[in-house]
Amino acid sequence: MNNNRILSLYDWFLIVGVVASNIIYSILSGNVDIIGSVAGIAGVLCVVLVAKGSIWNYLFGLVNVSLYAYISYKASLYGDAALNALYYVPMQFVGWWQWRKRGASVSEAESGGKGVQVKARRFSWKQRVILAAGCAAAVVAGGFVLIHFGDPQPFKDSTTTVLSIVAQALMALAFMEQWALWIITNVVSVIMWVICVARGEAHAAVMVIMWSFYLLNSINGLRVWIKLSRPDAD
Repeated sequence: MNNNRILSLYDWFLIVGVVASNIIYSILSGNVDIIGSVAGIAGVLCVVLVAKGSIWNYLFGLVNVSLYAYISYKASLYGDAALNALYYVPMQFVGWWQWRKRGASVSEAESGGKGVQVKARRFSWKQRVILAAGCAAAVVAGGFVLIHFGDPQPFKDSTTTVLSIVAQALMALAFMEQWALWIITNVVSVIMWVICVARGEAHAAVMVIMWSFYLLNSINGLRVWIKLSRPDAD
């Protein structure tokens, strides 16, 4: 597994791509969105490292979720704001602790030559069916709750909120199935923020850029973690 600890050409494409996209957007719009750009770049660095099975994702994740909570609150996306501030922030510390327990190391020297990646695992098909049914029910229930609070995009917001909560937990516990949920979350988030761009919300354009790169990474993450979670991965 040691060869996977080096960032691939695709990983660098995502990292350089999000930085370049933010620079181009700033030039074309005449507006330097520092908060949105830092959140987006930190987020892409985080998810790239998650896909590689590197524990250092949690450092960049903490920066990303803190800033994203603020941005979501300003855009009246209260589900996303609460999700990031009250769940994602503490889960960065929980995830670090859990990944350390599952073999993730901060350096090759610390690992004793055994590799720095987390030991991934996967659900049975029965568990996947239960997971899908539970998520669908929670999304519908959450949508009706957000309607009550005046959320402008209740069911989209509920989808990203519910699936992200479950996916983050699966990520902390190193389950491969997290990536299917991240893919759905990222698609819906791109749509949600495109609508915010049309409404003229602050930071919305750079959030579209960020979530688009998240989507590209989640597809690659699923591919990598299918291999990492195989019984013979060691």
